[in-house]
Amino acid sequence: MTAVKEEPPRALLAGASRRWVRLLPWGVAFVLCVSLLPTTIHVLSVDYGLNGGIASALAIAQTAPLLLAVVRPLQAWYVIFAADVAGALALLAVDIGQHVWPFPPMEIVGYVGLCLALGLREPRRTLLLVWLATAGANVGLGFVAPNGTSAQNALLTILSGVALLLGGALRERYEAQRRLAEQETISEAERGRRTLLEERARIARELHDVVAHHMSVITVQADTAAYRLDGLPPDVREEFTSIAATARESLGEMRRLLGVLRNEDTHGELAPQPGLARIGQLVEATVRAGVPVEFTPYDADVPEAVGLSAYRIVQEALANVVRHAPGAPTRVSVSESEAEGGARLTVLVVNGPPPQPPAAPLEEGGTGHGLVGMRERVRLVGGTLDVGPLPDGGFRVAAQLPLARKDFM
Repeated sequence: MTAVKEEPPRALLAGASRRWVRLLPWGVAFVLCVSLLPTTIHVLSVDYGLNGGIASALAIAQTAPLLLAVVRPLQAWYVIFAADVAGALALLAVDIGQHVWPFPPMEIVGYVGLCLALGLREPRRTLLLVWLATAGANVGLGFVAPNGTSAQNALLTILSGVALLLGGALRERYEAQRRLAEQETISEAERGRRTLLEERARIARELHDVVAHHMSVITVQADTAAYRLDGLPPDVREEFTSIAATARESLGEMRRLLGVLRNEDTHGELAPQPGLARIGQLVEATVRAGVPVEFTPYDADVPEAVGLSAYRIVQEALANVVRHAPGAPTRVSVSESEAEGGARLTVLVVNGPPPQPPAAPLEEGGTGHGLVGMRERVRLVGGTLDVGPLPDGGFRVAAQLPLARKDFM
């Protein structure tokens, strides 16, 4: 059994996006350590009259772990808490006069800073235990307090509680924001994936209708060949019968697949799928919506899958013009061109900027289905798609779809 290697602890605020925020805990710890160490030695040895060696040892134990608190605040608290209590007991052996006891001001400053670091790292249960230990130490030291100093015992308890509460609140707020950002990222990725899957399912249903038509034609031709062609040899008749049976079986499998893809609410999709011949109707509807459109049609026969893809691309492009650039002059053209891989159908939809910016968008926040659907359709037939804004403020959609059947079947 292999042991799991423990990852080294991260510094406080190490996940911040800005560099100065990541360096802030180290800077604060360094300033506190550098300023409090000589101050503590001077106050304990000169003002309180503690032995110089003991004062130096206590000062180092009370301040040096502040640097460790940036990475391991709880371990630093163990050292500093013990050193502060030991320092308070050590001061009972000297005459402190009117000075503060049990914790001088510089010890309080260091301890409050340590409690803030604890709040930024440790869970609520640990913070509560730390505060109870601090309060318990203050109560215990109160029983041995010199005359006139008992009123100072509650100061560290109050300030440490405030620092722990503040640090814990900041940590929990940061964690909530981080989880929210992660959830939004996951939701956006899931939304994009769902959009793609929905579009693929829709395309699969439409392609099924196209292929099913051809399979039905094959079945009919194979079944009627014996009646349409005289003098067929028996082996040829048997071959046609086998072709018809295979075609019917394949058609049945495709219909079963369609039953999985479709549901009860999609009866409208049982109608024949549109093609190039119906692009003119799209243009007329767009003109009635107030968008001037110049249309260059293409009347030649193309594979049904290509015609369907061209129709859907023009449909989505014109819908985007109506939504985002109402009234913008638009040009739609469908033409055939020769390319290195063979003949291609070029679909081009270009709109200029709208005559005047709309007072309010027709849709708040698009779903993103349009471009996803365009790209998926073009990909399935082996074509290319180029979309993007124009320098004058318009938009261009250009798709090239291969006309050779072998490119996409």
